[in-house]
Amino acid sequence: MQDISLQNFETDLITASMQQPVLLDIWAPWCGPCKALGPVLEKLETEYEGRFKLAKLNSDEQPEIAGQLSQMFGVRSIPFCVIFKNGQPVDGFVGALPAAEVRTFLDKHVPTSGGDTDSALEKLQEAVAVNPANDAARYDYLRALLGAGRVEEARRAYEPVATKVIPDARLTAASHWLAACEKAPQARSPEKLAAAIAANKRDFDARFELAQVHFAAQRFTEALDELLEILMRDKAWNDELARKTFVAILELMSKPAPPKGEAAAPKGKLEVAGQVAVAPADPLVDGYRRKLSMTLF
Repeated sequence: MQDISLQNFETDLITASMQQPVLLDIWAPWCGPCKALGPVLEKLETEYEGRFKLAKLNSDEQPEIAGQLSQMFGVRSIPFCVIFKNGQPVDGFVGALPAAEVRTFLDKHVPTSGGDTDSALEKLQEAVAVNPANDAARYDYLRALLGAGRVEEARRAYEPVATKVIPDARLTAASHWLAACEKAPQARSPEKLAAAIAANKRDFDARFELAQVHFAAQRFTEALDELLEILMRDKAWNDELARKTFVAILELMSKPAPPKGEAAAPKGKLEVAGQVAVAPADPLVDGYRRKLSMTLF
C-alpha cells in the first residue's frame, strides 16, 4: 500500500499504473465507511498477490488532489475508489462495497492469473496473423510484448511493417520503444550517465542514453525530462531524434480514441461500479505537450 501526495502522485500513481493496475482509495479519518472499506481493500491486495497495487489518498491532507479528482469525475462523496491503468483512470466505485463486489470490480481490470498474459498475447498474435494489415492489432501486440519484456518477439512482430511507406503513428511510437529496449542492456549505468551529464550538460549522447534506459524501463516521465533537456539546448540534435522520441513516448502514454460510432463519455463524468470510462483529458500528457510546444516554438 502506498500513500499518495503531491510529491509522489506522478511516480507512484500515474507512472506506476503503466506497469500494473493501481487502485486509488480516497478516504478521510472522520469517514466511517472509509474505515470499513480500508481493511477490505488491504486484504484484497494481499489476496491478489501483486496483480494490482493499492494506493491511498487522505482527502484532508491532500485536498488539492482530492478536489481535482472529485471535480473531474463529478463525485462528491467518499470513500471513492478509482482504478488507474496505463496512466489513465478507467473505472471506479463509490461507497464501502462488500468484499465480493469489490472483487467483481477488480476482476474486470486485473489479470486473474499469470497465464492471462500469455493468453492475451496469443489472441493478439492470432489477430495479426489473420490480418497482417491490421495496424491497430499489431500495435496492441507490440505494446503487450514490450510491456512484458519480450523484446525479441517484439522485433519479429515489428519487422513486417518496418519499411512501410506511410507508417502508422502508433507503430512508429512502438518502434522507438523497441529501439530503447534493445539498446538499454548495453547502456552505461544510470550513475555513470548522471556523472557524465553533471560534468557536461551538453553531453547529449549521455542524456539520450539515459532517456533510453528510462524509456525501456517504462519510466516514461523520466525519459521525457531528459529528452526535454536536450531539446531546450539543441532542437535539431541528431536529425531531431530527441524530438521524435519525445513524441513517441507521448503517443504511448496517450489514451486511445473511442471506437468509431461510440459516444464519448460526458466531460467531467466517471461511470462507476462497472462501466468503463476515461477521463476527457490527461493532465500529465497535456502538460508535456505544452512543454514541447514552448521549447520548439
